[in-house]
Amino acid sequence: MADDIRIHATVRGRVQMVGFRAFVLDRAWDLEVRGTVANRPDGSVECVVEGPRDQVERLIQSLREGPSSARVDAVDVVEQAARGDLPPMGVSA
Repeated sequence: MADDIRIHATVRGRVQMVGFRAFVLDRAWDLEVRGTVANRPDGSVECVVEGPRDQVERLIQSLREGPSSARVDAVDVVEQAARGDLPPMGVSA
């Protein structure tokens, strides 16, 4: 866990009703990171993710690209210290 980080990311654009959360889940499982992804009332998608720095950075790049059905306008990322308390990657309400 020495090189683990946690991020809180907000993705804006056309990111709801386009399979964005499923895209994030698939990518996160492939990268073996932990956390949650959720739609927000303002139309954005919020992700809290923790894992090895290089894997989390790869997920951030995937957030910037998104699935072909989405249009990503912005990804705001706040890096935090890892706490080791996130569940396996899943969708939160």
